[in-house]
Amino acid sequence: MKKALEFLKECGVFYIATNEGDQPRVRPFGAVFEYEDKLYIVTNNTKKCFKQMIENPKVEISGMNKKGQWIRLSGEVFNDDRREVREEALKAYPSLKNMYSVDDGIFSVLYFAKGEGTICSFKDEPESFSF
Repeated sequence: MKKALEFLKECGVFYIATNEGDQPRVRPFGAVFEYEDKLYIVTNNTKKCFKQMIENPKVEISGMNKKGQWIRLSGEVFNDDRREVREEALKAYPSLKNMYSVDDGIFSVLYFAKGEGTICSFKDEPESFSF
């Protein structure tokens, strides 16, 4: 999990693929943090991507760092309604306070479960891991 977290932070922007019926949807995300040894992402629960992740928790994430490596994560995400997790998200990303507050009713955090990851480049062998 730490490997995925550090890599995604290094990317800055990473992309999450969800599913809407039979159509894949990909969006940029930028906030990822760790809490209780789980990898978390944040979003607004009024967005379509949140509804898609609730309906079908299987997602994939991809991002590329400045060293020419990319990561691909697949797994399932689940909503975590606990206030303390939202507080941790705002501590990790204070800039989110411009858009959200802990108790605004729209700020949501989701954690990865059953995750698999691979880090690749054009010059090295792929490195696979579970989290």
